[in-house]
Amino acid sequence: MNWFSKFITSSIGKKLLMSLTGLFLILFLIVHLAGNLSLLSSDGGKAFNVYTDFMSNNPVIQTIAKGNYFFILLHAILGIALAVRNKQAKGGKYAVSPKNNTSWASNNMALLGTLIFAFLFMHMGHFWFQFKFGSGLPMTTIDGVEMIDAYAKVSAIMSEPIWVIAYLIGLAVLAFHLWHGFASAFQTLGLNHKKYTPIIHAVGKVFSIAVPAGFAVLPLYLYFN
Repeated sequence: MNWFSKFITSSIGKKLLMSLTGLFLILFLIVHLAGNLSLLSSDGGKAFNVYTDFMSNNPVIQTIAKGNYFFILLHAILGIALAVRNKQAKGGKYAVSPKNNTSWASNNMALLGTLIFAFLFMHMGHFWFQFKFGSGLPMTTIDGVEMIDAYAKVSAIMSEPIWVIAYLIGLAVLAFHLWHGFASAFQTLGLNHKKYTPIIHAVGKVFSIAVPAGFAVLPLYLYFN
């Protein structure tokens, strides 16, 4: 297994893991958005509460969730490690050549990733930590089942302008990160082809706008309604 540990700790190995964890997190964003769109249902929060109760109590989902937390942490650690390595390779500078045609996002992935990590801490502090360890949470009963009124909790947080703005900023950062990261993940895996690469880039651009925009609709909808 010595070759494996050497590969994983090498620059190529870290980039490969970054790509694989990044693609996993892209799938997570799709599933997470699909579930959170139930906030838009005009049923007083019933659909969202049923969804969150299922996600919180299903053992399979909880196992996947713990794996997701691990992948998020691993993705962040690898990103920082690669950024430090790149900085050392450039003599301690992040300078970009004037002739470099790469995007701003691609040149600032470490910064964007750090901001997203901070955004996730805020998000999990508002919801995951509160639901796991908080007290005095609002409760509701749906079809005879008592559960946390997650809809009331989300609505209360999104009634505060400062948190709505904070979430919108976080989602804007996520959009910039995905703008480069989506296509980069496929490129690192060697999935390059003159016929399919332009399609991957186009899908990545649409995804990087559509998914953060979909999430952004939610705090705006709750605040103005």
